[in-house]
Amino acid sequence: MKLIKSYCLAALLLVSLSFTLAHHGWSNYDQEKVLDYSSRIKDPTYENPHSTMKINYKEKEWLVILAPASRMNNRGLTAAMLKEGIPVRVVGYPHKKIDGEMRAERIFIDGKKYELR
Repeated sequence: MKLIKSYCLAALLLVSLSFTLAHHGWSNYDQEKVLDYSSRIKDPTYENPHSTMKINYKEKEWLVILAPASRMNNRGLTAAMLKEGIPVRVVGYPHKKIDGEMRAERIFIDGKKYELR
């Protein structure tokens, strides 16, 4: 019984660690370099822990890390609004180490601003 409890505890710790490693913390993004890009949405996801989408800006594809789906929904940004091909303006910060990744601080759809932080 004690061995089973030890295995369960180890499994729980591994699962917790995997969520921690997958989380996109603010410290990974350069908040001194503000990006402000207008494009069209590609490959959107609306899920936790973070939603994502891709955009093209000046012939470069960017992976945009958005807020969790629950937070976006609470702020009025629904999954139906993040559809392929919809024009969007994204304001955020580039990843310090991963070229082509940014974390969105806010996005604009149909001229309406949605704060994501």
